[in-house]
Amino acid sequence: MQTGMILPEQRVKAAGAGGYWIDQILLDPLARNLAKTPDRLAVTGYNSMQRKTFTLTTRDLDERSRRLAASFIRRGIQPGDVISAQLPNWWQMIVIHLAALRVGAITNPLMPIFRERELSFMLKLAESRLIIVPERFRDCNYSRMLKDLQPSLPDLQDVLVIGAETQGSFDHMLAEDATGFEGEFEKRRPDPNQVIQLLYTSGTTGEPKGVMHTSNTLTACMSQHDKAQGFDESLVTLMASPLAHQTGFLWGIVSPIMHGGRVVLQDIWNPAQAINLVQREQVTFTAGSTPFLVDVVEAAAGRAEALRSLRVFVSAGAPIPRHLVGRAKEEFGVNVCSMWGMTENGGVTFTRPGDPPSRTLETDGSPAPGMELKIVDSGGQPLPTGAEGRLMVRGAGMFVGYLKRPELYVTDADGWFDTGDLARMDADRYIRITGRSKDVIIRGGENIPVIEIENLIYQHPAVAETAIVAMLDPRLGERCCAFVVLRRDRSLTLPELVEFLLDKKCAKTYLPERLEIVPALPRTPSGKIQKFKLREDAKTLAAALNAPSDRS
Repeated sequence: MQTGMILPEQRVKAAGAGGYWIDQILLDPLARNLAKTPDRLAVTGYNSMQRKTFTLTTRDLDERSRRLAASFIRRGIQPGDVISAQLPNWWQMIVIHLAALRVGAITNPLMPIFRERELSFMLKLAESRLIIVPERFRDCNYSRMLKDLQPSLPDLQDVLVIGAETQGSFDHMLAEDATGFEGEFEKRRPDPNQVIQLLYTSGTTGEPKGVMHTSNTLTACMSQHDKAQGFDESLVTLMASPLAHQTGFLWGIVSPIMHGGRVVLQDIWNPAQAINLVQREQVTFTAGSTPFLVDVVEAAAGRAEALRSLRVFVSAGAPIPRHLVGRAKEEFGVNVCSMWGMTENGGVTFTRPGDPPSRTLETDGSPAPGMELKIVDSGGQPLPTGAEGRLMVRGAGMFVGYLKRPELYVTDADGWFDTGDLARMDADRYIRITGRSKDVIIRGGENIPVIEIENLIYQHPAVAETAIVAMLDPRLGERCCAFVVLRRDRSLTLPELVEFLLDKKCAKTYLPERLEIVPALPRTPSGKIQKFKLREDAKTLAAALNAPSDRS
């Protein structure tokens, strides 16, 4: 497949000269771990559907990834093909990525919340040759959904199901022999500057964009943070953030293998269970959006001993409530660090372990080594310290383009990428994200594709006009509020709107949680909707109590 990656030679030279690109793929540290401690636990995971705990050693990861890679080759997977996987936080996702690396394929993790609408677009754009799904997870029959979609996706040759007993299922593939494939694996080994990961991100265009990363860019995304935190083989990571998010992928898959540590996977978020896992598995580190931190601190009240092993909690996606940082440190001994980043560039800024609490509370950190930031005005000119403007970024952790959409990879002549965020920077180069110039709502760390959902609402027969804006929420950061102008003599309730969107196969996380019926939407003289006025109105609103609660 032609990806359309963008990787100028000067960028390769600059990243290599600075030591930020190490020219390795994840199979290299796996091999080192195998030689050093083959029987050390590498993964602990709980499958909520089977109600079983699974453990894998380094040897298990190596052997299972080899067997799966051999099966991929038998099924005709070629270097550069896309292998999609729509899975919760199960150990199979780690094995799939390692196997894809062995055959030179591109790993495409997909969020479990996606349904037919999102999957049809994503799988078609990626020309996915194969997808791996659970038979069922929570309330969705993924096996049936994908098999119903397959006839409309000419490139999709196989749907492999985890948990199925049929011949040729994922489980059977892991039992196949990998003898005699070593030469083929070596021949297919990807260069560290080849695309090996494809993640979709929501934007303002109404359709997802496929973000492409290489081994070098992914490693650069997380290595400088891990170095600052002093991570080594003693690292035990709890990962509840989805592995199909960059946070989950980097710190749930890449980081533990890079350091020879262990990851503890949680497939359904439950703060009480998370605390139990921290205590039982002696977890030292976790990362997630701010609601994860809120839930853990509240649920851990009276259980200080349960979190004693946890040294660092990295929080991102929304400002961290001031009282939580103090409670986490004083009651549980946990250092809370703030981070800002994107699917496109991983963790760009973060606070360090030695930073005063005010840094965590009032900033989103300073740039990682190898990453540069600047704040500019609407004309692209640098702004003075403390002024709010557009946040631009460049450096070693930057992605290498949007799949088949090179025109969207907008950088200036010097390689600066416009993040779409508004920010301020102080004299020590610590930033604070102050807003977004792009029309995206972030609910609990999950980007909501506003225009896409608005377009669906417009299809409702009662709706004349609509606009969606963020409504502030103390736990999730933001929720969706839909302002709607009705057609003459029509009515609409929130439950009716939710039912309509679900019938349109809208992901539950994207559903509006408040509906405001208004006589007209505020507009400029030229007719453009003034969303800033709606955002001001939304500040006074609270999420409707009867909004759907299951947004998995």
